[in-house]
Amino acid sequence: MQKIILFLVFLYSTIVLSQNDQLAQNYYDRGEFEKALLSYEELLKVQQGNSIYFQRIIDCHQQLLQFDKAEKAIQERIDKYRMANMYVELGYNFQLQKNQVKAELNYKEAIEKIKENTSNVYSVAGAFEKKVLLDYALQSYQLAISLDPRNKFNYQMALLYGQMGKPDLMIEKYLEEMYENPQNTVMVQNQLSRFMNEDADESFNAMLRKALLVQVQKNQDIFWNQMLSWFFVQQKEYGKAFIQEKAIYKREPESFSNIVNLAELAIEENENEVASEILTFIIENSQDLDLQIYAHHYLMSIQISKAKNTDYAAINAELENLLKQYGVNPNTLSLQRLQAEFLAFKLKMPDAGKAVLQKAMELPLNKFQVAEAKMELADILLYEEKFNQALLYYTQIEEDLKNDVLGHGASLKAAKTSYYKADFNWALTQLKVLKSASTQLIANDALELFLLINDNTVADSTQIALKKFAKADFLLFQNKNQEALVQFQQIVKEHKGDVIEDVTLLRIGKTYEQLADFNTALSFYQQIIDNFPESIYRDEALFFSAELYNKQLNQPEKAKTLYEAVLFNHQDSIYYVEARKKFRQLRGDSNL
Repeated sequence: MQKIILFLVFLYSTIVLSQNDQLAQNYYDRGEFEKALLSYEELLKVQQGNSIYFQRIIDCHQQLLQFDKAEKAIQERIDKYRMANMYVELGYNFQLQKNQVKAELNYKEAIEKIKENTSNVYSVAGAFEKKVLLDYALQSYQLAISLDPRNKFNYQMALLYGQMGKPDLMIEKYLEEMYENPQNTVMVQNQLSRFMNEDADESFNAMLRKALLVQVQKNQDIFWNQMLSWFFVQQKEYGKAFIQEKAIYKREPESFSNIVNLAELAIEENENEVASEILTFIIENSQDLDLQIYAHHYLMSIQISKAKNTDYAAINAELENLLKQYGVNPNTLSLQRLQAEFLAFKLKMPDAGKAVLQKAMELPLNKFQVAEAKMELADILLYEEKFNQALLYYTQIEEDLKNDVLGHGASLKAAKTSYYKADFNWALTQLKVLKSASTQLIANDALELFLLINDNTVADSTQIALKKFAKADFLLFQNKNQEALVQFQQIVKEHKGDVIEDVTLLRIGKTYEQLADFNTALSFYQQIIDNFPESIYRDEALFFSAELYNKQLNQPEKAKTLYEAVLFNHQDSIYYVEARKKFRQLRGDSNL
């Protein structure tokens, strides 16, 4: 019974203390410092060693300009607990009274306590940092290091240098921290990334790059090559990152993981030239068959994306040779799918493509491979305008892989199928769910299609223009670009001034771009820029035009102007970050 009573008393005391703590916090947050002071004094009587309650009491005294009471309380704390950081509090109390002489005397006394016991540096430096007395915090760490070189405060000092606006010293300390404590590399990289992405200091990236290059040149440790590769990846300079990865590989040839990751990044960013170079390197140097197949698959994909009709026979023969070399088995499914897609969409032989996939589905595949084969088969059925059969396969994949990216991809394709066949209500129902998909790319595509259907349905309940647009989009899916162009141009002619006009101009521009008719593409983008200032597609027209001038027409000044227009007028654009990077490159910010 006594134990139960004691427990209940303890529980009651804990609840009361918690409630009083919350009450004091509320008073403090609302600026009712007199009430907060009384509450915290009562709390401190119960927990005399509680530093948070004590600090709040001091803060309340200072807010109420009761500096004498604050000084007395701090001095009593010093006498009772001999805490070094209390000299910082005492000094700061004098500083608030504009008594800088006494303030500095106490700050120096706090630092002197580090000489008595170097472990005092943690509380003293921490107190200085809380008061934003950065020079004194830095002195504290430097003194502790001089007293015992085993003390390492690179990370803390780097943070201080960053706050003090000394990026060169901050970089130096961060690099020291990573090299001496590799387990902290990711943490430091996250800090550096913050500064690399800031607009305020354009020279930071150049400064970090120079520091890393110096380390690579004077130190043979591959750690610095890895860091320089990481830096170039952040800048999306994949070719330069590859140079570092090759240097690492020469000294540590047992692992290809970073090179493979770099290839994937280059592929995602459509840096096809660099990606091809990396993939070729993998094929030439790796003995891993899976890696070789992976590299061949993406190399062929890049080759197909750039190919003309006259190249198709050679590509078809090369795909056949690869399947002979590596065999028709589950490991080569990616090559089989690529061959099926090529036969159907490029050579206009859908039956041959389906035959490849049906043969593949007889292999002992896992459920993800089955889904991939079904997805390709559904795409070909859609190409043949067999909408219901295609939907059946997409739905099967959705059901089998509900929470997987493949399942979400199938859901998006099912929605697009409904859109192509002008079943807009059902497409909207599916797209509403996909807008919040965990995969950002799928969510963005779903949102874009949702807005297209919704906006044009609101503007035209008959959906006449939208039906024509969906038909033209389907022609693009079928790789019938010239026929799609005719359809889109007819929409512009017949629906001049309608809501659908700007997105139609964008589609026409993109289609001409795919046909490598870059000047005609630019003329359609320019119509959006000139005539549709409020269009939600204006940022795309600006960015796509900039990309053409930059990458295809070698007119960097025109590109720079267009990138700048995205930066100043379309901060919410999904192309904003990329436009900023390209603009800085053209302006020369990345040059040393």
